[in-house]
Amino acid sequence: MINYSEKDGQLIFKVRVVPRASRSEIVGEHDGVLRVRIAAPPVDGAANEELVRLLARAFEVSRSDVEISGGQASKLKQIRVNGIRPEMLLAFGLVK
Repeated sequence: MINYSEKDGQLIFKVRVVPRASRSEIVGEHDGVLRVRIAAPPVDGAANEELVRLLARAFEVSRSDVEISGGQASKLKQIRVNGIRPEMLLAFGLVK
């Protein structure tokens, strides 16, 4: 189950990123965080940009609604998404 919180209309959760994967995709849950593979390398913010694009597409929100609020240079990142509810994570089978 993904650990998350809600604050000021935002859903906040953590993501563990695996850079330089063969393709970008949401893998699932591992140790309470969302696990995501990113095809981009972790150079000059390319992996972070790809992560934001992937999450925005998956949650059907604009890229400006997805923010990396912590861990910009780390594999473990804190994400804030405007305009979604916990049920969106449930749709991916990630929370119970």
